[in-house]
Amino acid sequence: MIHYRKIFELHDEGISLRGIASSTGNSRQKVTEIINLATKKGLICPLEEEMTDRWIEEFLFPEKTMEASGRQPLNFDYIHEELAKPNVTLSLLHHEYEAECRANHKIPYSYRSFLRHYSKYADKYKATLRIRRKPGEIMEVDWAGSTAFVVDRDSGEKVKAYVFVATLPCSQFSYAEASLSMDSYSWITAHNHAYQYFGGTTQILVPDNLKTSVTKHTTRELVLNPAYREMADYYKTVVMPARVRTPKDKANVEGSVGVISTWIIAALRNTHCFSIDELNEEVWMKLDEFNQRPFTRKKGSRFFAFEEEEKFALSPLPITPYKMSEWKTAKVRPDYHLSVESMFYSVPYEYINRQVEVKLSDDLVEIFFNHMRVGSHKRLYGKFGQFSTVRDHMPDNHKLFVDQTPEAAVEWAESIGASTLSVIRYLLNTSQTEKQALQSIFSLKKSERRYSKYEIERACKMVTSMTKRPTVKSIQTILKNNKKNDAEQELKRHTEINTNTYGFTRGATYYGGTNK
Repeated sequence: MIHYRKIFELHDEGISLRGIASSTGNSRQKVTEIINLATKKGLICPLEEEMTDRWIEEFLFPEKTMEASGRQPLNFDYIHEELAKPNVTLSLLHHEYEAECRANHKIPYSYRSFLRHYSKYADKYKATLRIRRKPGEIMEVDWAGSTAFVVDRDSGEKVKAYVFVATLPCSQFSYAEASLSMDSYSWITAHNHAYQYFGGTTQILVPDNLKTSVTKHTTRELVLNPAYREMADYYKTVVMPARVRTPKDKANVEGSVGVISTWIIAALRNTHCFSIDELNEEVWMKLDEFNQRPFTRKKGSRFFAFEEEEKFALSPLPITPYKMSEWKTAKVRPDYHLSVESMFYSVPYEYINRQVEVKLSDDLVEIFFNHMRVGSHKRLYGKFGQFSTVRDHMPDNHKLFVDQTPEAAVEWAESIGASTLSVIRYLLNTSQTEKQALQSIFSLKKSERRYSKYEIERACKMVTSMTKRPTVKSIQTILKNNKKNDAEQELKRHTEINTNTYGFTRGATYYGGTNK
């Protein structure tokens, strides 16, 4: 057998490859291969006593122990890497291995032996065993059964604090956070913090059947809480709640809850914190210790297993964390507004008297009808009774009234003509209040429904030629009179035309006479 320990010890002392080869009786190529492979697998001096030459050989060249049987050796590193990929199982890898053996005319291992050899390899040399859980696939969440406490500064009373726990089953890496409530806001906020702590999201989220996450869960139907479903969609993860009264569906988080109850909650039993922030600082210190604690039966820790074997498989986080939202129902009032927390938001007037759903976030109010968004507003804060109205939500007659501003009045007058503009400027400058002037101008603008722009401009020109103090009433009178005069003149013109052109009247010249 090759003297592996001696090779590493001589290399650690700085002996050249030629000197090591001469001292151990191996070629320089073999010495170089062993040193490079050991460096790649993280085997460096000083070596522990249990790392004998045989142990090192099994670690560096595990396939050598199988060659004597005449079977096709197993590439454990390849198997371990492939198991991290979605939908890849040991059954599939064993099937591919058998096909390769047939092509090479080798004897394959049975599936049972294949599984046993990989399990032995992963238990000894790897931080995770990927047979049951794939890295980055699942995050299990729950509230711990035991509670911590916060001390009230004034009364000295102990206030309960509930501990949220999230676990990645593959590496057993966990997150914990204390909260004064188990409501929906605290539940989703803890999820946000857990994703930030892990630095990514998983494909599947496994909660318990709490009302904050699941509204209804039967064998035939699953209804998620709207806010929880929206959060899962935002992080692009699928919610698969544990079956009712089936703790095995999330055994990893159940186990982590028990351990965290001991190493965090019980460890803080004599620590007095006066705010939830102080308590969480203590919780996170204990959490780091918990994740860094070495495994009992294998090398490494939860943190090491996560960094080396699972972190790479997590999906990237969105740019900003999910913002908590609340859903309510409301009825649209006859003034096409709805009331939310004593604030009023407009909806398209077609939805008057309809029941709509309202989604409330910190800075936005969104209104939905039959799952279709029909309006959105910036959320109002402060004094009750404020209105947020979108012009497009108004009926046409309301738009005309709302659009009355001095600027809009001048713009309208410019589109009519110079005389109209002169009248409008006079009204704006001489009225006692701006509102009074706008009301008068609005009355004049309504004349456009019955009269053309030419007729309005002509009436304004006639008024300004007669007086320096034009009024809307005088313009309306002139419009009415002009309309009447124009109609009479048009009728007279048609009568004259008909009189001159109709009939077969012959003059005197036709009969040989002369007209006198």
